[in-house]
Formats: sequence, structure tokens, C-alpha cells
Amino acid sequence: MNSIKRSSLLLSVFGFALLAYVPERAPSYGADPSRPNILFVFSDDHAYQAISAYDAKLLQTPNIDRIAEQGMRFNRCLVPNSICGPSRATILTGKYNHLNGFFNNSNSRFDGTQMTFPKLMQKAGYQTAIIGKWHLVTDPTGFDYWEILPGQGVYYNPPMIRDGERINHEGYTTDIITNSAIDWLKNQRDSDKPFVLMCQHKAPHRPWEPNLKYLGHDGDRKYPEPDTLFDDYSGRGVAERDQDMTIEKTMNARDLKLTPPPNLTPDQQKTWDAYYEPRNEAFRKADPQGKDLVRWKYNRYMHDYLGSIKSVDEGVGRLLDYLKETGLDKNTIVVYSSDQGFYLGEHGWFDKRWIFEESLRTPLLVRWPGVTKPGSVNNDLVSNLDFGATFLDAAGLPVPEEMQGRSLVPLLKGEAVQDWRKSFYYHYYEFPGPHSVRKHYGVVTDRYKLVHFYEPDVDYWELFDMQADPKELKSFYGQTAYALVQQRLKGELARLRQDLKVPDQDPIESIIGPRGRGAR
Repeated sequence: MNSIKRSSLLLSVFGFALLAYVPERAPSYGADPSRPNILFVFSDDHAYQAISAYDAKLLQTPNIDRIAEQGMRFNRCLVPNSICGPSRATILTGKYNHLNGFFNNSNSRFDGTQMTFPKLMQKAGYQTAIIGKWHLVTDPTGFDYWEILPGQGVYYNPPMIRDGERINHEGYTTDIITNSAIDWLKNQRDSDKPFVLMCQHKAPHRPWEPNLKYLGHDGDRKYPEPDTLFDDYSGRGVAERDQDMTIEKTMNARDLKLTPPPNLTPDQQKTWDAYYEPRNEAFRKADPQGKDLVRWKYNRYMHDYLGSIKSVDEGVGRLLDYLKETGLDKNTIVVYSSDQGFYLGEHGWFDKRWIFEESLRTPLLVRWPGVTKPGSVNNDLVSNLDFGATFLDAAGLPVPEEMQGRSLVPLLKGEAVQDWRKSFYYHYYEFPGPHSVRKHYGVVTDRYKLVHFYEPDVDYWELFDMQADPKELKSFYGQTAYALVQQRLKGELARLRQDLKVPDQDPIESIIGPRGRGAR
């Protein structure tokens, strides 16, 4: 047992022993600083580039920024598998996908009987709830209350499933999820218990449909183009060249709002048409071609994607305000994150999946009053793999040995942890599949990435030096000057695969197609 887990166990046991000798009634869990509440706000595909606490050039997010201003911003929070469902499974279990069994969005189903951090916290007296996007196929377990979107969900007038019963809503999904989260805090929460509330948004997932009130949010702004918007993928291999996730070729009419969503009410349709139709008509008349067409698509994408985030930021503000109004803010850890990073035109792409920086990195902002120094910044290699261990440790509960993440509590306290990870293992499985990104695994350090692309028809390596080439435009693999680095990274990759119990061959459950379990 490592020192952090052992300390958590001792503190937990010692804490319960002290409580046993208190002659008067112990304070309610909701006010006990040794058992803080946890509000976990989670979005889908929210790029760190679109949070002004990280980068202010695209969008201002004043409410999400409040968490950073009052807490800690993590600059290198990495995901083990940059895709929605697998990231959610990792957060719940604290395990890599080869152990939690959820490899991809094509044929995986979450095994709800396995250990998860909500189950452990529920057992220890926490009230648990999840509201919003679930995206793990099977029903949630370990929650006292759940209200989830079926599948991917829709942006307007979404059906939801509440504790197994289908219900219908009218309105914008982000607002509805925020309203439901506040209603749970107000009217359904047991004030004598600490709580874990997971408020999980659909936005800004594709097809990036903004709240109707924010359709004109940017005044038809022309957005700054990424330096690599017209990347030709030279200097890299077939995987980068043969993908299907470019703004130029992959975006469809629904993505570009050339056709409306199918489930708008008449009033919603009127508002939609009033904004998009004049602009679409101007586009058709101009008939841009070549790079000008790509630029038009990029700006339409930015309007819609960033517009979707406006309501997420507004919802975060409403939740923070409610905590403050009720005094819950004093004993509530607030976390904002996303299931992975996202491409906003870098390399000509949208979507995620790669080990490359824009998709590998996810935002992570944490406010813990009285513990985490306001405005602090952390540059360690942390991960969503660490979230479950962190929540358990913060609550004074032991972290199970089977969890592969580590508690971030020492980092949140501003402590230097000498044995913190210096390297990180990544593994993407979903090929063949949407966007045609090849299977790959690799090791990431503060400077380098060594990547192996494999199966079914490729087998080659790439090496990236983020100091010499921060935009990851060139592989240095096989170059004499990098021979020692390459050798060291291969050794580290082998060590990580062994320590993390990665099988030599991909499990059959990860395979998409006739051989894979539940292939569809």
C-alpha cells in the first residue's frame, strides 16, 4: 500500500474513533470539514483552449474562471483514452480501460457491478446523485438519484431517464441539467449527509447547437485561425494522413447548420431560422471554394461550439451562486473538467482521439475552500484517472489498491510530492470506427511522446519533442540525435505496460467487428 493510501486509511480510522468518544451529537455531515461535499461539473468535449482561465483569445468564461481564481488550475491533466465513454468509465473506477472493460463508444457496455468511487462514498454515508449525460449504455449504479440523457442526448427539448422512468423536457439541455442539479440540492438533498453531485453536460459535443438566446453571441466575429489549420501532415505517418476528422472534408450540413435540428418547437424554429437562414443564404450566394470554404466552415464551427459553452459557463455560475447563498460553498469541493480535450481547427481537425496535446489534455479546475490556495497553478502530470482517489481521500476514506490513480489531495494542499508520476501511459482502441483514427498507445512525459501505431494494417513508431516542436508537426523517431531518448522512452513504456497490467494483445472485448463482444 502506498503512503498516501495508508495515510488516508489511518486518518479515516482515527477520525471515526474520535467521533465515537464525542459525548454530544456530532455535527451534521453537511457541515463537517473532514467530510466535504463534492460538486463535480463535467462537460463533453470542452477544449482547454475555450476556457479563458487557460486561454482568453477565443471565449470569455467568467464563471468557470471563478473556480480557478478561488482554487487551482491544472495545466497538464491527461486522459488515458481520449474519447467520451472510456473517460467516464475511468473517472468512476480509477482504472484504465483494459481493466474497467469500457474501451470505445462503438460496442462497449459499462459493467455496473464493479467498484466505483460513488459506491464507496455512498457506503460511507454520502448521498450521491448524477444528472445529465451518462453515455455508458447500462443504467447508473451507486447513485441515490439519477436523471440522465439517453445515449448522446439532444440539445433541444431532451427526453431524460429519471431513476428508470422516461420523462420529457422542453427547453435547452444545458439549462435543464443545471435546473435539475439545483433542484436536487434544494429539495432532495438530505442536509444531514455530505453529498457527491455529478452535474454532467452534453455541451459542447457535436453538433454544437447553441442555446437560442446565444445565437448572436459573437456578432459575426472572424476568429483567429490556428497556425496549423491547413496542415498537410508531412513529417508524420499514414495515421495522421488517413483520418476522417477534418473541417474541410468531414463536417456535414447538420454540423454547419445548413439544416436545422429535427425536434424544434415552432417558436424555437422561428428563432433558429431568423439567425441562420440569412447567413446561410449569403454563404450560398458567395459560394466560397478551397481555403475560403474551409475558413467559412471554421468560423461557423467556432460560433456554434463556443456558443454552446456560453450556457455551460452560465450554469456553473448559477451553481456557484447557489452554494454561496446557502453557505454550502464553505464545505464543498467544486471541480470542473471534461472527458478529454478537443480540436478547434488545429491540424485542420475537430474531434479528439489522438495522443497529441489538444485531445490528450483536458481542463481541470478545483476549488477547495480552506485547503487549496486561491489562484494556484499546478504543472504536474495528473489525470482523470486520479479523480476517484482524490474524492475518497478528501472524504477521509481509504483508496482501494485496485485503483490505478493517485489522490491529488497533497497537490491541492500545495505540497511537493517527490515521487509523483513523471510519465503517463495512453491507449486508444476505437479503429475501425468514427473518424478513422488508428489504434495507438504510447508514453508521455513533460517533453516527449513516444507513440506506437498498430493493427490492423499499420505498425510503426513516432517520437515527438514538444520543446523543439510544440505543435507536434514532425516525428523525430529514428534520428541519431534522439537515439538515447528513444531507447529510454521504450524502456519506460514497457515498464508502464507491465505495472498497469496491460495485456500483450488487445482484449477481444475491445475489438470492433464480428470478433468483438456486442459488435454493432
